Amino acid sequence: MTARLIEKTPSADAYPLLIKNILRTPLQYAPDQEIVYRDQMRYTYRDLNRRIHKLANMLAAAGVKPGDTVAVMDWDSHRYLECFFAVPMMGAVLHTINIRLSPEQLLYTINHAEDDVILVFSEFLPMLDAIKDQIKTVKKFILLTDAEQPETSLSLAGEYEAMLAGADDHYDFPDLDENTMATTFYTTGTTGLPKGVFYSHRQIMLHTYGLMSGICIYKSQLTLDSADVYMPITPMFHVHAWGVPYLCTMIGTKQVYPGRYEPEMLLKLLLTEKVTFSHCVPTILHMLVSSPAVKNFDLSNWKVIIGGSAMSKGLCKASLDLGINVTSAYGMSETCPLLTAANMKPHMLDWDADKQVAIRCKTGLPVPNVNLEILDPNGQPLPHDGQSAGEVVVRTPWLTQGYVKDPEKSEELWKDGWLHTGDVGIIDTDGYLQITDRMKDVIKTGGEWISSLELEDIISQHEAVSEAAVIGVPDDKWGERPLTLVVLKPDYADKVTGEDLKKFYTAFVENGTIPKYGVPDRVVITDQIAKTSVGKINKKEIRTQYRS
Repeated sequence: MTARLIEKTPSADAYPLLIKNILRTPLQYAPDQEIVYRDQMRYTYRDLNRRIHKLANMLAAAGVKPGDTVAVMDWDSHRYLECFFAVPMMGAVLHTINIRLSPEQLLYTINHAEDDVILVFSEFLPMLDAIKDQIKTVKKFILLTDAEQPETSLSLAGEYEAMLAGADDHYDFPDLDENTMATTFYTTGTTGLPKGVFYSHRQIMLHTYGLMSGICIYKSQLTLDSADVYMPITPMFHVHAWGVPYLCTMIGTKQVYPGRYEPEMLLKLLLTEKVTFSHCVPTILHMLVSSPAVKNFDLSNWKVIIGGSAMSKGLCKASLDLGINVTSAYGMSETCPLLTAANMKPHMLDWDADKQVAIRCKTGLPVPNVNLEILDPNGQPLPHDGQSAGEVVVRTPWLTQGYVKDPEKSEELWKDGWLHTGDVGIIDTDGYLQITDRMKDVIKTGGEWISSLELEDIISQHEAVSEAAVIGVPDDKWGERPLTLVVLKPDYADKVTGEDLKKFYTAFVENGTIPKYGVPDRVVITDQIAKTSVGKINKKEIRTQYRS
């Protein structure tokens, strides 16, 4: 027997899932709700809609056509929010540039994405000045600024606000195919050059609804609704600020954008704008809860989702002691990103704080429409018994379909029809996932990835080094920090110190090979490095030795 397909009426509208449709609801439900940028800009959703139309006309006048790529280099701002909508709604592709990349990586992503226009905040002009002669496809640079126009060797097409003021306030956004590419950005989670991921209008829309179902509908310790005041403390270049700006726009919440993350400004906005919902990596939260000034404020209305790296129980407890309602969530660049959230079940809500910490710090329950499993090395599902560990694989409609111009890596990512996260985890009998390790030895510090293999390769170039291993060790502030173990050549015994070797890394910061935060905090000189039975470096054993 064959399943019956619906018969479509010739005149019926398919109503594609397009980003432009997100804007309809807030304009009806909360047109006068506010959007705030630092202490410099304040406007309504009506204004947001008008500025999105103006931005599209401005970009069209600058030569942007459907299929072109428009890149943005900015701190979290109202301008970025406008680009989240106007660029993909035109049929162009929004490239959110990671402003923390090394010059080499920055250049690679610009050329690899084939950017046509770059909107660049004044603070980042020197980064482009340094590589401008090697940029291949960019035709125009548009200045974003909060102050006077700075000096630059770039030829600028104009300044954002001035160009916006001269643009028409109506743009006829087309009815695109919902599978049209909307965004792209680059992840540096492995060795080698950054890899580009990409998302369609359909995927971003479905992720928005998935995010809504994951954090808005359950009776749990943390929920988001239209009465909340939202302030991201996760960069908007990083997976669309975890997709939350799209959700908050859809439901018409007040939105507050802090620009550069400065503790004083964050606290000021948190208090004066009465922020109730944020998301950030553990490092940022640690910075805030460690500030002596924070003890003078009531933070009992602040709900925070922690992602990017594991939240320690100590940080969770310290936050709860200050009244901050913290919860873990999990995802990655390739997953748009949300996969799980550590929602407590109703019977857990009456538990004491210490008992709740164990749940709040878990990787979490899969949100609706996420099919998540753990597989053994043969690709077979493992039991959800809280003990069996395997690779975390997922299926859901908002996962990236591959890497930009890299079919081989794309097939590796999607082996056997599952997206392979590269993480190892267990699932307990209540359905909670807990990440226990990583398939590859990549270190995550402050929400950013560092390749242990790259750090090993660098230190191996020192004339005194015989062999080396790099691992990530737990750190209360950064989540993890790299630790390098080195065995010296006999001729250099007692002649080279760990500090000497640590300084060796700085040359690779200066030439752009690694970022400054990639330099290990410690280089330990040892007589031997643990090996497996077949002679490979045994990082599992090393982690056991140096975990504390």
